Amino acid sequence: MNQPTHVLDGFKVLDFTQFVAGPTCTLMMAEMGAAIIKVEFAPNGDPTRAFPFMRDGRSGYFVQHNRGKQSICIDLKKPAAFELIKELIRKVDVLVQNYAPGVIARMESTLQTR
Repeated sequence: MNQPTHVLDGFKVLDFTQFVAGPTCTLMMAEMGAAIIKVEFAPNGDPTRAFPFMRDGRSGYFVQHNRGKQSICIDLKKPAAFELIKELIRKVDVLVQNYAPGVIARMESTLQTR
């Protein structure tokens, strides 16, 4: 019988998080076996990519909080990006975000008017 190795094996997570709490949550989910897709916004991606300490052009802080995740950097000002996000949402089991209340709703509202 083929038993999962980790408690979250087979789960897919869409990660709209930045800075500490959200990325730590999804990092723990990755360590428990979940496949994490981190959504970053163009043009610069997650702001912590520029946090010190830098080594070989990479932020140790960013790597520490986002290891084991796949990332996609999109420009939400483009309708195709919004369609891509909607498609990804249909394919995941969990969506994690740590924005202030209403930010996701405003993003969706703004994009739907384009």
